[in-house]
Amino acid sequence: MSPSVPLLSVRGLKAGYGGAPVLFGVELEVPERGILALLGRNGMGKTTTVRAIMGLVTPQSGEIVFADAAMAGAPPHRIARAGIGLVPEGRQVFPTLTVEENLVATSAPARAGLPAWTLERVYGLFPRLAERRGHYGNKLSGGEQQMLAIGRALMTNPRLLILDEATEGLAPLIRAEIWAVIRTLKGEGLSILVIDKHVDVLAGLADRMAVLEKGRTVFAGTPAELMADPQVRAAYLSV
Repeated sequence: MSPSVPLLSVRGLKAGYGGAPVLFGVELEVPERGILALLGRNGMGKTTTVRAIMGLVTPQSGEIVFADAAMAGAPPHRIARAGIGLVPEGRQVFPTLTVEENLVATSAPARAGLPAWTLERVYGLFPRLAERRGHYGNKLSGGEQQMLAIGRALMTNPRLLILDEATEGLAPLIRAEIWAVIRTLKGEGLSILVIDKHVDVLAGLADRMAVLEKGRTVFAGTPAELMADPQVRAAYLSV
């Protein structure tokens, strides 16, 4: 794939639940080996967008293209096998499996062009998980669960990592650790789509930023362009 071609491209995405529309034409691109930050207030369609990308919500119309392959409407297992790993909102670790069992449960072969993710690499990225490898998922702190959710997604050896609410509810020190990990993963060539509320931090990490408002993309551009436009931030990101 040419570096100028996005790894993930979403065009005109419309989707909803039980006949109630939520997305009305979402447009976004995740650059190859780069980061897209997806922003917007609560209830604007960010998680629904992620669920549609992952095949957990069936799009009503629009295109989802990943690594030159059409994915709109594909089943979740095909999308995961194609190379998209999800860190869901709320972490959703397996509560009655140990840390190590959580990680091994999702492991998949390495992909060409990217270093393989193994237990050793995940434990190197998150030493706390190595210390807690025998503990059950429901006995971990919120920060440890988020580390585990990221490690579990990495064990699928994805080309694209999606983090929905990457640092929600985490203490400042843990947030800083998660941001450092995201920066490390980007440096290793992993493409990332990240949703979070900390716009200033994301502006220092992301290559591109997109803002959703009521199920539509109302801004798409560089961090510099977003930070230079106080009207967009005030209209669509302020609480």
